[in-house]
Amino acid sequence: MRTSTDRMITRVKSIYIYIKQKGTVTTTELVDEFGITQRTIQRDLNVLEFNDLVHSPSRGKWATTRKRVKAS
Repeated sequence: MRTSTDRMITRVKSIYIYIKQKGTVTTTELVDEFGITQRTIQRDLNVLEFNDLVHSPSRGKWATTRKRVKAS
């Protein structure tokens, strides 16, 4: 059984990859795509933003930064 931390890390990575592929996405689009609550998406986006991986060019929209990462 996977721990909640493992699930969270996997989800955050999936969200990052999704945003990277789509360009700019809305919070609502992420909620629909991943089937989780808006609060959970916001927490995950906060993790990505804290690590300078995503930014919000306008309220409710998200895009990746130019920071280079190795996503495996």
